[in-house]
Amino acid sequence: MRIGIACFPTYGGSGIIATELAHQLAKKHELHLISYDKPVRLKDEGFSFHKVELFSYPLFERAPCCYSLALASRLATVIKTNSLDIVHAHYAVPNAASAYLAKKICNDSVRVITTLHGTDSYLVGNHPSYKEVTRFSMEQSDALTTVSEYMRRHTMTDFDISREISVIPNFVDPQRFSRCKKDQQQKIVCHSSNFRQIKRIPDIIRAFKIISEEIKCKLIFVGDGPGRTEAEEMAKNLGISKNIEFLGNVRNVQKIIGRSDLFLLPSQDESFGLAALEAMSCEVPVVVSDVGGLRELVSHDVDGYLTKVGDVEAIAQYSLKILQDLGLQEKLGRNARKKVLENYTPGRIVPMYEDLYEETLEK
Repeated sequence: MRIGIACFPTYGGSGIIATELAHQLAKKHELHLISYDKPVRLKDEGFSFHKVELFSYPLFERAPCCYSLALASRLATVIKTNSLDIVHAHYAVPNAASAYLAKKICNDSVRVITTLHGTDSYLVGNHPSYKEVTRFSMEQSDALTTVSEYMRRHTMTDFDISREISVIPNFVDPQRFSRCKKDQQQKIVCHSSNFRQIKRIPDIIRAFKIISEEIKCKLIFVGDGPGRTEAEEMAKNLGISKNIEFLGNVRNVQKIIGRSDLFLLPSQDESFGLAALEAMSCEVPVVVSDVGGLRELVSHDVDGYLTKVGDVEAIAQYSLKILQDLGLQEKLGRNARKKVLENYTPGRIVPMYEDLYEETLEK
């Protein structure tokens, strides 16, 4: 098949999964990736990258629709030039809308698949400014997927969608995300995200203060975003900044997670929880919020622990339970890795997308 993937190039889960899917599909199919910049995990091998160029003009400075139109135009060009069979839009706003417009420009010569990753549906897409366009784009897609059963129910309810939505979960490469040998005995607690409010970074810092008063340990933050400055200031005010590292965006995140003893993700909501999946693949136990897709991913007291949103004391106590018992830590880690190998590998998930592509082309 000749496949185009439209995605965001940032460190968010949708861009990461889209890029990883492109790498896997390129082993068997002709693959074209379209975005306004090269995705952070993109490898320059196996497929073509097409950059969306933006026209700089004062009138457009406050017009976000300009990217939507530029993306649609670039997609149409790539479709025509390469005779694409499929355009797979990751993230509804604006990628699905742009893909629909490009399809019409090309006289319906291509099929559009849209994957909803979370905030594109229940946060951005549900905003009054975008809701009708988002709903229209979903309905006009030739196939619609999302990453968890939670997101499927959420989308059908919020957008009154009557059409079929396929659940195809995220995946991780277990060869890359595996346990790494530690170069120190100190316990390491890790978190990776885009530092947005929904990730509840202050809960992690408050919980770590309790943890660090009981055992010697270090907290490592991977990622960047609007909440980082506040987090750094909070750590300083609580007197624990010397035990916390803010690494920012890094490319070798698997090596950092792979040396950790615990991963925390106390989010307000998660459509899936890709960062937690990556930790589980590295045999790292997780303590996460009992919300959304996380409750589908994590089994309480089997491969991690689930807590109520905002329950800092529970986060701290479950963390201490793991960190103070090496046998428990190793058991939870083994169970987590086993779950990944059985359910969330490229070999299991990528064929689900390929089957969907073929079914859509046959309609």
